[in-house]
Amino acid sequence: MNYPQFRETSDVIEGKPLALLAYLSILCIIPLVFKKDNDFILSHAKQGLVIFVGEVAVFIVHIILGTWLLRLGMFILGVMSFIGLIAVIKGNYVDLPFVTEISEKITL
Repeated sequence: MNYPQFRETSDVIEGKPLALLAYLSILCIIPLVFKKDNDFILSHAKQGLVIFVGEVAVFIVHIILGTWLLRLGMFILGVMSFIGLIAVIKGNYVDLPFVTEISEKITL
């Protein structure tokens, strides 16, 4: 899939602070509400929203299946969030497994 290159544009420079919030759990809602017109922020905010919903789902399912699922799920989602944060700092778009496919289907 071809993603636009965001490097060194005004969208990236002004969008980095809000795009960083996208990967910090429930704070992903802030960029979705305030900066829908910036494609850089919007793409990262959608991915952050999918990760947050995944975290909530893992928390709910762990009640039935045990704490090992919570630890494993939160570790995997935490690594994805960390990769997303690094991509934002570099000014790039990141293709996270499963997350990107779901986030592309979100329309706001």
